[in-house]
Amino acid sequence: MKKMKNGDDFLNFLPCDLSIKILTALEGPSDLVRITAVSRNWRHFVIRHGLCKHLSLQMFPQLSRVDRVNELGGSTKGHAGAGSSNFMEWEALEREHRAYAFLARCCLSTTAGDCISEAIIASTTDNYPEESICNTLEPRDRVARTASYWSSKGQKNPAVPETLTYRLIADLCVVTEIKIRPFQAFFQFGYPIYSAKSVRFRMGHIKDADESCQDSGTDRFAWTYTSQEFEMAQENRLQTFKLLEPILCIGGILQIELLSRVQRQEIDGLFYICVSHVQVVGRPLSPAFGIQILEPPEKFVLEVQSYSLPTLPEQMSSITSLQMRVRDLEQILNLLQGNEGEVEYGYEWEVEDEDEEEFDI
Repeated sequence: MKKMKNGDDFLNFLPCDLSIKILTALEGPSDLVRITAVSRNWRHFVIRHGLCKHLSLQMFPQLSRVDRVNELGGSTKGHAGAGSSNFMEWEALEREHRAYAFLARCCLSTTAGDCISEAIIASTTDNYPEESICNTLEPRDRVARTASYWSSKGQKNPAVPETLTYRLIADLCVVTEIKIRPFQAFFQFGYPIYSAKSVRFRMGHIKDADESCQDSGTDRFAWTYTSQEFEMAQENRLQTFKLLEPILCIGGILQIELLSRVQRQEIDGLFYICVSHVQVVGRPLSPAFGIQILEPPEKFVLEVQSYSLPTLPEQMSSITSLQMRVRDLEQILNLLQGNEGEVEYGYEWEVEDEDEEEFDI
């Protein structure tokens, strides 16, 4: 066996499979990018064997659905054309190397934050729009003197589930945790908390982008990930449900499944689930990355639109603040039209007298 000398390249001495095993034992694609700067031989080895893609698939198994990678200005129909087949193959390998290395960098370098863009649809709503899913985007549990929450319809069977479906701020988001605050009805005797017994999360995309998902059920969505069940406490606090590992949401749709009901409403004897606030914590990968869903929808094209690191949109906080101010003004107008008294603001409820009338959820 030929012995290595100081300064020799171990890639020239070890079997290919063993070299791949050594290099894929690194922490991530970012380390592979540094390795490619060592020498031309190392760069070619990493690219030729798709090691950045391999490590990215270890980080996010959802990437196994990628059919191909396109860069901005490239063709979405492949790369047939002038040049030898070897040259075109090498060009495709380099493109994949750049895309997967940059994707990994985005996932590790960008700041995590609330990734919800809008509330799409709830499986049921008791009183619309007063108890709409849109209320779950409001961090306060009341606006002016009105409670802010979503409520399901009442059910005799406590096992009947509910779902809340949201659109995220990017078609590709790395989601790490979901936060949910059950609603406590301070205006009812005993201040009951209408939580679910447990929750589960799904991520995916709309099957037909030309159709509105607000007029449809869950059959309009293709789910690429389903979590395990998490137990929910019957407590009025923002509860954090941390996923076992970061999940790449492909398509920008997240659904919360609320499983089993625990609280019966005294006034009608039915079981309800009520949610005050929802947050989805993660990292958006747009505008750097986009996707093109293929038919059948099990596959998609990963599109690199820019090699600039993505960030949470700065305008999101201002938009949320504006929405809150608009909603406050609407409540004030409603109160004035009803000849109500002074409008109060705050984050905490003031407990009303127990002899006050109970309100039906």
